[in-house]
Amino acid sequence: MEQITRVTSKRIEDTYDVIQHPSGLRIMVYPKPGSHSAVAIFGTKYGSIDTRFRRSDEDADSEVPAGIAHFLEHKLFENEDCDAFARYAKTGASANAYTSFDMTCYLFSCTKNLYDSLEILLDFVQNPYFTEQTIQKEQGIIGQEIRMYEDDPSWRVLFNLLRAMYHVHPVKTDIAGTVESIAQITPEMLYRCYHTFYNLHNMVLCLAGNVETEKVLGVADRMLKPCEMVKVERAFLPEPEDIVQPYIEEEMAVSFPIFQLGFKEAPGVFAEQKDAEVDILLELLASDASLLFRRLLDKGLINESSFGYDHFTGTGYSAILFSGESKDPKEVSKMICEEAERLRREGIDPQAFSRARKAVYGRNIMALNSAEAIANAMTSATFRGEELFRYIDQVAEVSLEDVQRCLEEHLLPQRAVLSVIFPKGNEMNIGGNDHD
Repeated sequence: MEQITRVTSKRIEDTYDVIQHPSGLRIMVYPKPGSHSAVAIFGTKYGSIDTRFRRSDEDADSEVPAGIAHFLEHKLFENEDCDAFARYAKTGASANAYTSFDMTCYLFSCTKNLYDSLEILLDFVQNPYFTEQTIQKEQGIIGQEIRMYEDDPSWRVLFNLLRAMYHVHPVKTDIAGTVESIAQITPEMLYRCYHTFYNLHNMVLCLAGNVETEKVLGVADRMLKPCEMVKVERAFLPEPEDIVQPYIEEEMAVSFPIFQLGFKEAPGVFAEQKDAEVDILLELLASDASLLFRRLLDKGLINESSFGYDHFTGTGYSAILFSGESKDPKEVSKMICEEAERLRREGIDPQAFSRARKAVYGRNIMALNSAEAIANAMTSATFRGEELFRYIDQVAEVSLEDVQRCLEEHLLPQRAVLSVIFPKGNEMNIGGNDHD
């Protein structure tokens, strides 16, 4: 018998259902009255960083090649008879999938035939089919994809940064792995990883939009295959708190230098309150309403369309990132560090804090108008062990003192890494290879 819990936000009066299905799967359904479309995500807490793990029914760690989670995502769309995309074509759903550092998700959106499409989703993800022949074919396809990403400057500038930031954590390795690592993948490895991480107790099904809980459960009761719980412990090697090197550069076919500036944080998972504090801090420090942004723009050091920031965090890794195009990335890095130090020294302006908190709060409320944003947020929150509406409450409750204290712990210059991609034959690289 399903256990259904209804979760309601007192602030915005939206409601969604959380169902603990007898199969072991957690199902989340967020109806949006008046919506004409729906989005469904079937996700597993299994990403590219999970290359070393221990099952609860085994005594030793297992290690698998980099890129195997992404490889598995590709292969699940095919079975002996046809591929899932051909089946979705008959229902009119738009389907996709992705592998991140921390999770793998299979999703579709549709305006009709929701429950027929949901049957397809639950069917193909639960029915793996791997052979030597199909794996060899996929190794060639993904090998081409890896080479394509190697030629992508925005991808290279990020992974150059991560390699300069992390000593041993697998977050520094490309999500797709390498041509050499995926060449080691066998059917036996894929089935082992599948049965370890695609256990329904390690997964979640999230739907949002024009959807009814009872009809979702009707499909789930027919399609889900109960399984024994297998707990998985991620076995990461200890990651030092310091960085590998403060500066890294490369030349590629770009018309203008691009950069990523990262500040490594102490390993560990941040609580919701900390996430809200960091998000408000970044909004007041570097949003297009900030003094820093205006100064960078006035000096011609950034452009509005490319400059951005992110709190990049997951299991065993965490960093604050700034990115964009600039004629002088080192000067941008210097000004960001100086502005963080000024705010530590002089204190955060109360009006700037209030504006930033309202902006973060409003952006998250607006996101609840999108079925896609809701489904993605529910999936991510579930894998972090959080409740969707709680973050909104935390943003509303954060104080100026919380954010000032947060600033003391973050954006530390001794943990900064600057990664730059310059145009080939560039003459703009003033200052050599030393990080200012």
